[in-house]
This record gives sequence, C-alpha cells and structure tokens, in this order.
Amino acid sequence: MLGFIKRLFGPGVDLAQLMKEGAVIVDVRSSGEYRAGHVKGSVNIPLDDVKSELETIKRWNKPVVTCCASGMRSGSAASLLKRNGVDAYNAGPWQKADRLI
Repeated sequence: MLGFIKRLFGPGVDLAQLMKEGAVIVDVRSSGEYRAGHVKGSVNIPLDDVKSELETIKRWNKPVVTCCASGMRSGSAASLLKRNGVDAYNAGPWQKADRLI
C-alpha cells in the first residue's frame, strides 16, 4: 500500500522550489471546478484532455506540477505525462499546491 501511495504522489522532490524555478502548474479538474477556485497562474487542462494536449505540454519544455481536488486525477495525469517524456510531479489537492507558491 505504501508503494502505491509513493507512486501516486511521486518522489520526494521539493515542489515549492520546482514551482519557483518556473514549473507549470496544471490543474486537471473540470473547468467548473477550476472556476470555483484554483492556484493563481495555473493552467486548466481537465484530465480527459491531457492526452490530446500532450504536444502542447511538451512544447512548454518545463517541469509540470499537476493538481486536482484530492490527488487522484492529478496522479493519473502525472503518470500519463511521465510515460510520454514530460518531467511531471503530482502535488495532490490544488489547495496544497497553492500553499507551496
């Protein structure tokens, strides 16, 4: 179980430092959820759209920090991005990511 949690939330990286260095924060919640509150400066790409936006995300040529409501969708998004060559990390809930800035 602990291994699953570690894979879901990624390695012990300093996400705050990564964001200070210019990582892009991608909120993978629905647009309605995003409008209700989000990390300032984040980009909203709902989880179902991440795969179709892969080439755009790759062109950013920056690390990506994903977030959502609980960490489940952002974990899936980070895994998808990693499998496709993007330096991606899961921050979990967007409120946690917001506190890291």
